[in-house]
Amino acid sequence: MAGLYIHIPFCSSRCVYCGFFSTTSLNERQRYVDAVCREMTIRSGKHEIQGTQIDTIYLGGGTPSQLSAHQLNQLFDAIYNIYNVSDKAEVTMECNPDDITDVFADMLKQLPVNRVSMGAQTFNNQRLHFLHRRHKAEQVPLAVSRLRQAGIGNISVDLMYGFPEETLAEWHADIDAALALGVEHLSAYALSYEEGTPLYRMLKEGRVEELDEELQRQMYYDLKDRLEQTGYEHYELSNFARRKGSFRSRHNSSYWNHTPYIGLGAGAHSFEGRRRQWNVADLSKYMESIENRMIPANGEELDDDTYYNETVMTALRTREGICLSSLSSHYYDYCLRQSQKYIANGLLCQDGDFLRLTRQGLFVSDMVMSDLML
Repeated sequence: MAGLYIHIPFCSSRCVYCGFFSTTSLNERQRYVDAVCREMTIRSGKHEIQGTQIDTIYLGGGTPSQLSAHQLNQLFDAIYNIYNVSDKAEVTMECNPDDITDVFADMLKQLPVNRVSMGAQTFNNQRLHFLHRRHKAEQVPLAVSRLRQAGIGNISVDLMYGFPEETLAEWHADIDAALALGVEHLSAYALSYEEGTPLYRMLKEGRVEELDEELQRQMYYDLKDRLEQTGYEHYELSNFARRKGSFRSRHNSSYWNHTPYIGLGAGAHSFEGRRRQWNVADLSKYMESIENRMIPANGEELDDDTYYNETVMTALRTREGICLSSLSSHYYDYCLRQSQKYIANGLLCQDGDFLRLTRQGLFVSDMVMSDLML
């Protein structure tokens, strides 16, 4: 099995925190869709994951819901004509709440999409304005209702916490509002100040202050406790899925367990077991190269040390943790040796064949991971 990711970089406006490759050049959408379809054709003749069944499809961005019905149909027609897609494939599309109109929901019924990931971020309209989000809080439950009417039985909602001056009570209100939606999956991320973003500049200019780390830690654990009490499993550092039913993100899980995946579009990454490839993150260069039948990509072969480091970085994010028996003796010994102090202080535990983060270790996972790496 393999995954297929398509990057749709278009946004009508840019959020202040976003460090992903995106563009507000909406007039290039048709040309870009044509280029992605051509990239599929060019790469279909190559050896990468040749003949492998596609088990997950993910349209991410950017804002895929900014594409027209014609453009989305064009993409899916190409996907299903070129690739061997499983009848039971998970097909996810990222959407903005304000894009999910009655017309959009009706259009979704004509597509193979069976999972929608929607960025709510917060249910506080002042904070949505601060983030430069387009939607209003009240549009989120309306969007969920429309998706249900369109037959979408697997909905994921993104939340953010750790806003400047945010209180625990305000965060609890966001959690309550998200739970009231009754969705199958929730993701939650601390607001991050990535270099090069408007939010980072605001921080450096003293216009905002980062929230206290201890308060962010409490927000994280309050989220974990509340969701687990309400029937969700905390299966990855930032992700929660309903226990009843198979609602873990199958596509994102492929990134954490070294499942091969194909990445299409500007800035998209691909992975073939021991080789990683990434397309140029430049809209014009990408389209011009594809139109000249050239893939504008760089790549690298992963040596044993790099592969081990990536295993630590991805597997330790998951509820199961690192499968020790999957490591060669050299890396097995090193990993266990490095982990002893964290086992002793309660940040890691060894559960049979698996090494995983404890509750106490979740919030300091970056520190633990870096110390287990070479």
